[in-house]
Amino acid sequence: MKTAKLLTLCLALAATTAWAGPHGAGGGADPLKLKGDAKNGEEVYEVCSACHLASGIGRPDGTLPVVSAQHKAVLVKQMVDILTGHRDNPTMLPFAQSMTPQEMADTAAYMTTLKLSPKNGKGSGKNAKQGMALYDKDCKTCHGAKGEGNEAKLIPMLTGQHFKYMQRQLAEMRAGKRKNADKDMLKVIKSYSDADIEAVSDAMSRLPIPKK
Repeated sequence: MKTAKLLTLCLALAATTAWAGPHGAGGGADPLKLKGDAKNGEEVYEVCSACHLASGIGRPDGTLPVVSAQHKAVLVKQMVDILTGHRDNPTMLPFAQSMTPQEMADTAAYMTTLKLSPKNGKGSGKNAKQGMALYDKDCKTCHGAKGEGNEAKLIPMLTGQHFKYMQRQLAEMRAGKRKNADKDMLKVIKSYSDADIEAVSDAMSRLPIPKK
């Protein structure tokens, strides 16, 4: 079994960061450019499942995000950002430091194979209609009409993500606590009230899970 790795990953729109990770399998390679081995990633993920669960659905209370079915490049990018100091996550940092570039790529490749659950945490629904109007105006262009994201642009998929997690992340971005937040997104979110953040997070948590 691999060395313990804990992957506390999250939603972000982030610019590419130069790789300066540890040596080992994969050497000093950029994990974003490595092909992931999902079979090996499944073994590495065994320890991660203690928090994110075997299913990858995290915690509805917002402490841990859904990582299942997320774009591989998005997952890897968050690990790299934590490792290189572009995203603050003291809990995750020592585990990111212990991973080789190849292990990052492998684990992300495995997480993409996990299925989304329609039982993700949702808001009250009271202001979901208002939230969807905000989503259509400010978010859809980048994240897609169905919240599918864009792997090539490192834009995360939002479908199936927990309401409280997204609410917390948006609030932290607005407060300037997310170093790797996309600059264009920050321009939008800075004018949002708490009620706006709650409403759009609620709407996003209700985006339909695609049938496969």
